[in-house]
Amino acid sequence: MLLINYSNKHPTENINIATLSFVTIAIGGLACVISGYHSVIFGAKKTAFFSLCLSGCCCLVSPLAFQLPFIGFIVFLIFWGLVVIADSPLFSTLVAQNAAPQIKGTAIVIVTCIGFSITIASIELLNYLSAHLDPRYMFMILSLGPVTGLMYMFSERRKSIQ
Repeated sequence: MLLINYSNKHPTENINIATLSFVTIAIGGLACVISGYHSVIFGAKKTAFFSLCLSGCCCLVSPLAFQLPFIGFIVFLIFWGLVVIADSPLFSTLVAQNAAPQIKGTAIVIVTCIGFSITIASIELLNYLSAHLDPRYMFMILSLGPVTGLMYMFSERRKSIQ
């Protein structure tokens, strides 16, 4: 909502920010379904990796999105809404596939709690940064999440190869 609100400071069109925010967030449900189908074809790990890459790229190019025409900006936000959530169910799947049977439930709960904690911390960080940074640049800091996830996925991949 902050992104849409900021981009709408000099509106070229009359929009309902609440509805547009809902659509941008709700599209994540569709992303979960699509990533589920992709994981059957390409594997959960590859699909999660690809999703993390796209999410990180969206964070990094977010300042450029403010330069797009308004409709292009909205398309960017919807795409970002798709890729930012697509990896979450895949991580649960990876944990369920790889955890020992006696700790599988606990492992899934821990991963889910970590995911929600990261979400809450990110929201609080953005609230803090919104008072101190130009909104066009503050979303770049969110790229630390996908980059960290990708680093761990790479390190696990190297361990499994050796």
